[in-house]
Amino acid sequence: MDAGSVNQNKEKQLDNQFILLKQKRFLPFFLTQFLGAFNDNVFKNALIILIAFQGTQLAGETANVDFLTNLSAGLFILPFFLFSATAGQWIDKNEKSQSIRFIKLMEVIIMLAAAYAFYAASLYMLIALLFLMGAQSAFFGPAKYSYIPQHLADTELVAGNALVQSGTFVAILIGTMLGGILISNDDGRQWVAIAIVTLALLGYLSSRFIPQTPSLEPELKINWNPLTETWRNIAFIHRDRVVFLSVLGISWFWFLGATYLVQLPNYTKTALSGNEQVVTLLLTFFTLGIGGGSLLCNWLSGHKVELGLVPFGSIGLTLFGIDLFLARPEFAQQALMGVAEFIGRPGSVRIIIDVLMIGLFGGFYIVPLFSMVQQRSQPQHLSRVIAGNNIFNALLMVLSAIMAMVLLGSGVTIAELFLIVAVLNAVVALYIYTLVPEFFMRFCVWLLIHSIYHVRKKGLGNIPDKGAAVLVCNHVSYVDALIIAGCIRRPMRFVMYYKIYNLPLLRFLFKTAGAIPIAGKHENPELMEQAFIEIDQALKQGDMVCVFPEGKLTRNGVMNKFRPGVERILQTTPVPVIPMALNGLWGSAFSRHRSNLFVRILRGIRSSVELNVATPVLPDGVTAEMLQQQVATLSQG
Repeated sequence: MDAGSVNQNKEKQLDNQFILLKQKRFLPFFLTQFLGAFNDNVFKNALIILIAFQGTQLAGETANVDFLTNLSAGLFILPFFLFSATAGQWIDKNEKSQSIRFIKLMEVIIMLAAAYAFYAASLYMLIALLFLMGAQSAFFGPAKYSYIPQHLADTELVAGNALVQSGTFVAILIGTMLGGILISNDDGRQWVAIAIVTLALLGYLSSRFIPQTPSLEPELKINWNPLTETWRNIAFIHRDRVVFLSVLGISWFWFLGATYLVQLPNYTKTALSGNEQVVTLLLTFFTLGIGGGSLLCNWLSGHKVELGLVPFGSIGLTLFGIDLFLARPEFAQQALMGVAEFIGRPGSVRIIIDVLMIGLFGGFYIVPLFSMVQQRSQPQHLSRVIAGNNIFNALLMVLSAIMAMVLLGSGVTIAELFLIVAVLNAVVALYIYTLVPEFFMRFCVWLLIHSIYHVRKKGLGNIPDKGAAVLVCNHVSYVDALIIAGCIRRPMRFVMYYKIYNLPLLRFLFKTAGAIPIAGKHENPELMEQAFIEIDQALKQGDMVCVFPEGKLTRNGVMNKFRPGVERILQTTPVPVIPMALNGLWGSAFSRHRSNLFVRILRGIRSSVELNVATPVLPDGVTAEMLQQQVATLSQG
């Protein structure tokens, strides 16, 4: 596929993405979920700021602002833990457009009650209504994620989900800002009351235009016992170890996110002497960071799932979380500062950058994990896996609120709380990466092809999405397998010379990737036979196997003669063969070029490397000589 065809395909994908916003099957649904997220954040941020700055005035001098803040967060999250399992069943059983309209009608009723509570300055009523808002959101979540695949084709799912995710980030950002701006006015409570009712009515109005979406399981018998149904959902997650640990990683992110979002308003007031506008500024940068990190994640990963970004994200979360503690300037003054005065104070820009970068690296961390859950889960169980994921998320956010209440109640400052969760993040990350080395392996591969080399790819569309295949490639350097794995996101088994496989610094990565070590017939015949057995098993399971038919690295930049081992593989298990060629690695630090190592390192940094992939070849009549000719042609560009 030439560059022109690739660009045309990208343009078509972009067109399809925005065409969806003009279609009745998508636009009303998009507006409904956008307005819901918008309204949630207007209400929540206005209430959090109201508690932080007027809590003692409205609830009495004896009121504990930290306690009320964390109680609010816990009450909003608790319904997700209690009702997610039931909500998933209820949505599956009923026609979805009607269910969504009923949920949005409940939002209107809740917001009318909230408007009265804002007007009457009834702080405890507002906190109680948070529980009902959480219950309404717990039912809307399964409806939102199960509606999309029923109305979009497989080729439109990425575009549709991208629009929904980007719309949600925009809604969170604008809602957070608007809630903070409105509540900080003299008549702020009245303005918030008008805004939340208006947004709820607009959301219900847009839901009236959502097309009918029939139930896929109308005969489903709902299990109303949340405990047994929750346990059943968790069992679906636990069937795949990587999915289970990914869900735990996602839930840990929401533990971190809830801690920062809930504590930032009071941290701003007590530690930074900032007013409501400063709170809104920091929350805006935090949200911008998450949105920007998610978008950059898509670009950095080459528009595919890249687990290597997860360790990168966790490292950033810990480093900037620790720096937020170290940057704490104790602005001791009676009057609270506005945005202009705050930015003019020493250390304030550092705090803004820390908050922004925590959000940014959070985006790097969360997007690949969620994509991994979707990719590795059984399609017929995905909705229940998502429901189980929501339950774990809710549980961890409730634990976040409890931990904050306990620590802050025992005398720990909010800045010290930020330090504690940053250190805990490092511990949790190391634990997960120890259990699933694939995360760290992908991180090393990602660093290799994004820092040392500049890698271009041609013909990746020739790699099948599923089914067995043998990939053959020239062998130029010790990191050929890592570069290929970084370019081709579909998992594959590499067959490599056992002495390269056993290199001290690379053996862990090769073993984690499931590489198959092989030796020459005269070196270790038992190892060679075992390798062919493993290759045969992998192909029969539908895996891709990558072979370097030269059997050894080139010593002079010229390809060695292809050995007939690939012919033996195809005789046993005839599958398509895909020729590939790596260009630009000869002379780098990882090749066997005889020049000075320091010169090779300098020559290799950011050097241009290319992986060129040809169209698959049917196994009938394939010979090692024929494959070598094709790879030689590819290596010439």
